[in-house]
Amino acid sequence: MTIIDTHLHLIYPDRVSYPWLAGAPAINKPWHIESYFAEAEPLGIEAALHMEVDVAEADIEAETRFVTGLHPKLIGAIAGCRPGEAGFAEWLEVASTIGGVKAMRQVIHSLPAEAILTPLFIENLKRLPAYDLPFDLCIRAEQLLTVGKPLIEKCPHVAFVLDHMALQDADPAKFAAWKIGIAELARFPNLVCKISGICGYIDQPTPEKVAPYVEHAIACFGWERVVWGSDHPVVTLKSSLTQWVEIINALLAGASADEKARLLRENARRVYRLE
Repeated sequence: MTIIDTHLHLIYPDRVSYPWLAGAPAINKPWHIESYFAEAEPLGIEAALHMEVDVAEADIEAETRFVTGLHPKLIGAIAGCRPGEAGFAEWLEVASTIGGVKAMRQVIHSLPAEAILTPLFIENLKRLPAYDLPFDLCIRAEQLLTVGKPLIEKCPHVAFVLDHMALQDADPAKFAAWKIGIAELARFPNLVCKISGICGYIDQPTPEKVAPYVEHAIACFGWERVVWGSDHPVVTLKSSLTQWVEIINALLAGASADEKARLLRENARRVYRLE
């Protein structure tokens, strides 16, 4: 079964600046496309989308232009943005002229709700449908109902993708509340769930440890509204790309060929308008 990775981070410190990596020494080094595909291709990953890496704001356009022309199997980019700022509309217009931009994202899991649920942030997100661009929603489990739900309610025509199932830390103590939040947000038809991230945040991941999260997300969203992502190289904090692919394959052992294809490839093509 071939796979499209919808969440690949590449790190080129000689091209752009990544201020947050100073606090993540384990991955604070170059992560290039060649080394990724050397591991990914034998696993069945045929193509990938680059996910913005929260670069310095001044480098967002440079990162986007660089990755969209980097490699033939890097088939698109989810570009960085700042919807809470007045320059968003101008950047959206520029980004729409860069071939390969498939979506937008800002990491908002560290922002307070009052910095996200503003009239300007909402107004700017509402610009996205005119460009056929989804917004990848990067929030924590405790933000599902306080940030995710009101944001999606206020933007019913915006296509959202929930990154990492909202598991920025995969704390077992938060599992019950997370299940409720996921079930509530799955009611919104304009939201897709990305099955990603967990192996970078859970100690010694195994199919048994990961299964409750993945199975609940798929049960809530259905096979039509889930996509898969590696979150490489963040996945290497607790696991590896190879192990994550092995785990998802084990969890899909009982799924039909059609269900596997939807999660691993076909839904990504639809959601991100991949050719």
